[in-house]
Amino acid sequence: MATYPASLLILNGKGAGNDLLRQAITLLREEGVVIHVRVTWEKGDAARYIDEACALGVETVIAGGGDGTINEVATGLIAVPEARRPALGILPLGTANDFATSAGVPESLDKALQLAIAGKATAMDIARVNDKTCFINMATGGFGTRITSETPEKLKDALGGVSYLLHGLVRMDLLKPDSCEITGENFNWQGNALVIGIGNGRQAGGGQQLCPEALINDGQLQLRIFTSDELLPALFTTLTHPEESPNVIDSQSAWFEVNAPHGMTFNLDGEPLSGTHFRMSLLPGALKCRLPPDCPLLR
Repeated sequence: MATYPASLLILNGKGAGNDLLRQAITLLREEGVVIHVRVTWEKGDAARYIDEACALGVETVIAGGGDGTINEVATGLIAVPEARRPALGILPLGTANDFATSAGVPESLDKALQLAIAGKATAMDIARVNDKTCFINMATGGFGTRITSETPEKLKDALGGVSYLLHGLVRMDLLKPDSCEITGENFNWQGNALVIGIGNGRQAGGGQQLCPEALINDGQLQLRIFTSDELLPALFTTLTHPEESPNVIDSQSAWFEVNAPHGMTFNLDGEPLSGTHFRMSLLPGALKCRLPPDCPLLR
């Protein structure tokens, strides 16, 4: 491992007390691996640490945390000029770890850290929303967004991804559709949506396969809409057998626009964004990420 280039780990503050991680990094350093560690405290820290990583000349910036941490680091990396942009490494330490799980990143901390430092850097797409913020995995709107944003942190810590389902079952009062219009390349739909998934990756909400055909290097976003016709039957059918549901609409496009006259909120890898207009477009191959060789999200 001593021959590998330097890395900088941006660690979500919640993981700062992880003794196993501390031991793993200590062992790597004893073998001669250069790995800097920075801990986030508030929004904006990741961007500042990425500037520091570039000044240090590291080849990889590792996101240590959940989907929100990966999103923040990936968004920060996109702001770096391509010629000196470090690769992204992933150390899944969050509640759901939807992107890391669907990408096949090892659950074992040691193996994930080794992949993040020494894995092959593969070009992947990233999505940009309204020319400002980004998402690497998925944008979700509707009922699912309200559930993930309101699930208590203590419940997430105790139960992980299943906490979203349990909280959803006890908060059926949130089961309200969003009226919107969605357009893309050769696609137009208008109506009431219970759940909207626009995916670069495949799953969200603690393991729900909203966009099961998505790939992160095909230049396409996958769209899945769960319409609100016959609300409760539609919900249970789409969750259990979406391929059999007449309430599911699928499409793919390099971009999608969503217009919601009464406003709505999208969850971008854990980060909420509210408004009445959203344009989501892919930046093909804009980010290099250290992924396993058999990553199922690659074509």
